[in-house]
Amino acid sequence: MALDNPAFNNPAFQDQRAVQTYPGGPQAANIGSSSQTSSAQHGATDVAAQAQLEGMYAAPAAGAVDTDRMTVEDTVIKTVGLFAILLVTAVVGWVWTMAGVDAANPNPSMAPWLIGGIGGFIMSMVVIFGSRKKIRPALIFGYAAFEGLFVGGISAFFEFLYEGIVIQATLATFSVVGVTLALFASGKIRASAKATKIFLIAMVGYLVFSLLNVLLMVFNVPMAGGAFGLLSQKVFGIPLGLIIGVVVVIMAAYSLVLDFDNIQRGVKNRAPRQYAWLGAFGIMVTVVWLYVEILRILAILRGNN
Repeated sequence: MALDNPAFNNPAFQDQRAVQTYPGGPQAANIGSSSQTSSAQHGATDVAAQAQLEGMYAAPAAGAVDTDRMTVEDTVIKTVGLFAILLVTAVVGWVWTMAGVDAANPNPSMAPWLIGGIGGFIMSMVVIFGSRKKIRPALIFGYAAFEGLFVGGISAFFEFLYEGIVIQATLATFSVVGVTLALFASGKIRASAKATKIFLIAMVGYLVFSLLNVLLMVFNVPMAGGAFGLLSQKVFGIPLGLIIGVVVVIMAAYSLVLDFDNIQRGVKNRAPRQYAWLGAFGIMVTVVWLYVEILRILAILRGNN
């Protein structure tokens, strides 16, 4: 007879052969004729099986500490911890950037921005290539600290130029991350081989363009005039930075999908617990990238008003 509850559509509840592996055998599963064996022979087995099942259901679920395996919950905790470090050093970067700004010296310091950016890049390379041999959480902590210095410095700099822009960028970043996570959790969006290939090609193109733009700005090439170099130029009346920025935000959102997918795959493959640090590191890299791109889009929009 078919069972009404779909949760019991598992073969273990329908295939008689599967019952042989049930604790206590067919009698414990209440399947089979009682005439085959006496109650005296199997009474003790039934009691033992029932006690075993009660113990299994009463025991708490094994976590990352018990299994030494990667879990989604443990990855979330580590991600929150890294962002806590980032926020602390971001405050330091903000205060440092704005220290000494007055009527006599109206320019914020760019030192935190530069130190954090360079330090964060170096630490990220060390983490990425070093993790092939061994994952060192201390290096990931260092990356989070440098990134906080960078985020705090660049945020203070743009807030000095455009009041209220940091709140706007923060809310927009939370919105993109929240929507992406909700779509991924609901199964409406997934990583695919074709989309990932397009993403990688677009990423390489964007990196080449960004490097070229920086070089043109450094050498003060006329065509790269403006606060953002080529990104300040207009195409059909629309700043190029705005067009590229929207594309990059979409790329960053898909990068988040890849991060979530990799974490899910790591949990499914029962990866060692240490790999949760890499999952948290990957999410931080993507979210910081997303925030900076949104900050730049808003700065371009505010600068053209």
